[in-house]
Amino acid sequence: MSDRKSVLVLCTGNSCRSQMAEAILNHELGDKVRALSAGTRPQPKVADGAIAALKLAGLATDGLYPKDVAAVINEAIDLVVTVCDNAKESCPIFPRLVPRIHLPFHDPHNEPLDSFVAVREDIRNRLLPAVIVALGL
Repeated sequence: MSDRKSVLVLCTGNSCRSQMAEAILNHELGDKVRALSAGTRPQPKVADGAIAALKLAGLATDGLYPKDVAAVINEAIDLVVTVCDNAKESCPIFPRLVPRIHLPFHDPHNEPLDSFVAVREDIRNRLLPAVIVALGL
């Protein structure tokens, strides 16, 4: 039996911020946390800039793809993290009470790679400690 906690990172398109957060959380806290991400209106694919920024940091990108929140709504989630204001406002009701935190991040979509790298580092610096505190790790 695993005592790993599950964290859902929710965004609108599930193509940039939430995907980077999923990869960072799984890399940094994989022994304690199972991170997944989803979107309220998922895009067709993960943004090329997000993939490039993750690879530059040596983070795994295999298996990252946009998912609709409906695909994960029945998962046993211990924490929901919304990373954009739209996702916070349209966050669905989960079958059971799930703690939520909101940490908005800049959307680097259609911006240069440097913007994706800056957002990746912002996620690492702010989201990682917030999840650790929220889950009592």
